[in-house]
Amino acid sequence: MSEKPKPPNQPHLTIEPTVSMGQYTNFVSIAHNYTEVLFDFGRTLPGRKDIPVVSRLIMTPFHAKQLLKALKHNIELYERKFGKLTDPPPDVGSFAGDANAN
Repeated sequence: MSEKPKPPNQPHLTIEPTVSMGQYTNFVSIAHNYTEVLFDFGRTLPGRKDIPVVSRLIMTPFHAKQLLKALKHNIELYERKFGKLTDPPPDVGSFAGDANAN
């Protein structure tokens, strides 16, 4: 397969090997002020009260809004391909077998 040529002035993404593995996250805390939006991504684990933050992103409100639009677009593409995402029933806990889930 040949790659499609990129339009002129299209950015070329590069990624460091340590970043390329990614971080699994199942929690996000979002805070903001007038000039910044802060995202703390974490990982909740059964039986733990703390949520370790694995990544922090800080961006302008403008870029956060662009992210929101991009996420919306990509979720729409995902649902067209794989079916509608639904919320879990309210009685489902965070983890199967979690003693603290009600």
